[in-house]
Amino acid sequence: ALETLKIFEKKDSRVKSAAATNLSFLYYLGNELEQATNYADLAVNSDRYNPAALTNKGNTVFANGDCEKAAEFYKEALRNDSLCTEALYNLGLAYKKLNRIDEALDCFLKYHAILPNSAQVLYQLASIYQIMEDPNQAIEWMLQLIGVVPTDPHVLSKLGNLYDAEGDKSQAFHYFSESYRYFPSNIEVIEWLGAYYID
Repeated sequence: ALETLKIFEKKDSRVKSAAATNLSFLYYLGNELEQATNYADLAVNSDRYNPAALTNKGNTVFANGDCEKAAEFYKEALRNDSLCTEALYNLGLAYKKLNRIDEALDCFLKYHAILPNSAQVLYQLASIYQIMEDPNQAIEWMLQLIGVVPTDPHVLSKLGNLYDAEGDKSQAFHYFSESYRYFPSNIEVIEWLGAYYID
C-alpha cells in the first residue's frame, strides 16, 4: 500500500493530497509519528480544504501531546466538512483531555445524532456523564451501549460498577455475572462477585 501510494504523491495537488493523507494515516497506524507528521503536512499543504488531511494532522499533533493545537485542526476540518465524523469524534476526545467537558459532551452528542449506534460514542457519552457525576445519565448511556455490544465484558463490568456505586447490588450482581460469563479471567470482577457471595 505504501509503495502504491508513493507513486501518486508526484501527481497534481488533489491526487498528491489524497495519497499523502493515506500515507500519513498508514504511518500513524504503524506508530511512525515522524513520517505520519511529514505526510500530514504534505497533504495539508497540497489541499488546505481536505478534511481527512486536517484530521490526520490533528492526530499527529494530538499524539505529540498538543491537544489545544489538535483541536484547532479538527475544527478546521469540520469547517470544511461538517459531517467529518472522525474530526468530530477526535475533537470530543481533545476537549475531554483538556477537561473542557461541556464542549466534549456537545461533540459526542452531535456525533450521536449523525450515527446513533456508534459504540465508541455511546461509551464516551457514558464516560462524560460519569465525570460530570451524573450516574443516572451514565447508566442510561451504558444501557444503550449494551444494546449495541451485548457481550462486551468490559462494558458489562463498568455497568456493574455504576450500579454498585448507586447501591443497587442486585443490578450490579447481574452485570458483573454477565461480565464474568463472557470473560471469567477479570480479577476485579471475580473479587466483586466473591465479596458479594460472602455478604
